[in-house]
Amino acid sequence: MSVRDATLDDIPELVRLRQILADRMALDGSLPVEEDWRPAYAESLAERLGSADTAVYVVDAPGKRLAACGVGLIFERMPGPSLPDGRYGYIQGMATDPGHRRRGHGRAVVNALLEWYRRAGVRRVDLHATSDAEALYREFGFIDDGYPSLTWWNRS
Repeated sequence: MSVRDATLDDIPELVRLRQILADRMALDGSLPVEEDWRPAYAESLAERLGSADTAVYVVDAPGKRLAACGVGLIFERMPGPSLPDGRYGYIQGMATDPGHRRRGHGRAVVNALLEWYRRAGVRRVDLHATSDAEALYREFGFIDDGYPSLTWWNRS
């Protein structure tokens, strides 16, 4: 199995895998779900692929499909005591096709993303995990940081 950079040709499969993840996330949480998010997601992928602040890694499956994928983003906020340069990462869209689970594909993608962050000098990476994937992320050293994760949504 090898992990590779996603290409523009992978976008339909990336959207398909993101839908699988969205369906799984709905079992764990109660995030609002917009009906027509897929075109915006595909457009954002097309704009970001190959940019310095985005990494999209995939594992191929037979038949021009993808077995797994993950997106790494680098953001910048005000520098502070724990992040002197203000840069931090966020892993998003980690998904494995149900027919390809338990084969190490997700692990390989996370490893590739963390190596990308190391090369970029990013010291902090956050993510939100489904209950299925939490143990995997903890194996990589992801921890509760002691602060509650709180979210505000503008519902007006």
